[in-house]
Amino acid sequence: MEQHLLVLLVKLAFAASVASLLVRFGAFKRTLLKEERTLFERLMLAFSLSAVFGGGSAIRVLTGSYKAADMGLEAALLAGLVGGYVPGLVAGVLISIPAMLNGELLSMPLYAGIGVLGGLVRDSAPDQEEIWRLSPFPDLALFRVVRNWSNHRTTLFHLFFLLMILVTEFLRLAGYEAFPPGAVFAFYPAAGAHPGHWVAVWLTTMFAILIPVKIWSNARTEQMLELQQRQLQDTRLRALTSQINPHFLFNTLNSITSLARTNPETARLVIQKLSNILRRLLRRYDNFCSLREELTFIDDYLSIEVVRFGDKLRFVKDVDPALLDLMVPSMLLQPLVENSLKHGLASKMDGGMIRLRVWSSGGRLHFLIEDDGVGIPEQKLENLFELGIGVSNVNERLKVLFGGDYRMWVDSKPGEGTRTGIEIPTVGSDLARAS
Repeated sequence: MEQHLLVLLVKLAFAASVASLLVRFGAFKRTLLKEERTLFERLMLAFSLSAVFGGGSAIRVLTGSYKAADMGLEAALLAGLVGGYVPGLVAGVLISIPAMLNGELLSMPLYAGIGVLGGLVRDSAPDQEEIWRLSPFPDLALFRVVRNWSNHRTTLFHLFFLLMILVTEFLRLAGYEAFPPGAVFAFYPAAGAHPGHWVAVWLTTMFAILIPVKIWSNARTEQMLELQQRQLQDTRLRALTSQINPHFLFNTLNSITSLARTNPETARLVIQKLSNILRRLLRRYDNFCSLREELTFIDDYLSIEVVRFGDKLRFVKDVDPALLDLMVPSMLLQPLVENSLKHGLASKMDGGMIRLRVWSSGGRLHFLIEDDGVGIPEQKLENLFELGIGVSNVNERLKVLFGGDYRMWVDSKPGEGTRTGIEIPTVGSDLARAS
């Protein structure tokens, strides 16, 4: 009798191991996250469960022992519970194949029927998420039933689920008793065993279903939290980008207002260039773009400012052409170039120069924006990352995108100019699109 209980305990360990193994596969994990699945996704769910649990049945058949590895009946109900009628039916048929080849001819109709029964349990849930709230811990399950007693549908669902496990085990027992020996596999205690052993059989069947549900529920929760975190991050990035655009537009429109009085034809050309810039901004939904695109954006922006500054404004780029296709955070450099222009050179009567250098070293991408403008007072420089619109915005976006794996600094001397440096990891195009 002790051996019977030991096999039941090993069966629970096998159920937990298989559930943990399956959830390590990204495709299976993504399918679990969905409640509305295509037919192909439902079939893939059924095949995944069949491959692993059917393998357990095959081990039992081939070795003639290792009875704890056979979870065919429980797996069929599990497939219907998490996937619906189609996965339950398909998984029940596929899992039964090793047993059918072993002459256990009742296995296929029994497992297929139990899979459909799992789909019925799924459809009876008041909310599909309620399936993932089923718990293998009796105290927690009882607490939820008592807590939701006023919610009759939820309470009835939990009771109905427990009843269906009893029905499942009863159907296996009926087939085991009513048909010739070997028609269906079952691991029951010997005749005259203590009733507690039969209770252990039912509890093992219940836990063998609920333990995988609990493991997969935790995995779904983690994945949903990660998805929500990414959505929050994307929302924050879009909010930061939206702060840049009005700031850029405000200064550009001021330039157009000034030109409209003195040179209407030039103002018209500037408006046309501005419309090209805005069109590109409206198309930009990604957090990253190529360095080539970022530099083109700066060229368009400066082409507007050059109209106002004339020959007094010089812009020099020192960029390795081999880096142009690397991905960089969009709108990374324009706010810094704008700062150099508006706060460094605008007040100088003889204008000045902005120099942009980009180079790669040790798997890191380096940016340096220099100007020979009026510089930043030391007191203001100390609080620049908190007060400066462009600098603080770029710094916040880098923090969201790279965490602590970046560096940004500003060095300035009044009357001599300002240098702003950025160092970020080299980002591949695939990773950038995923972000």
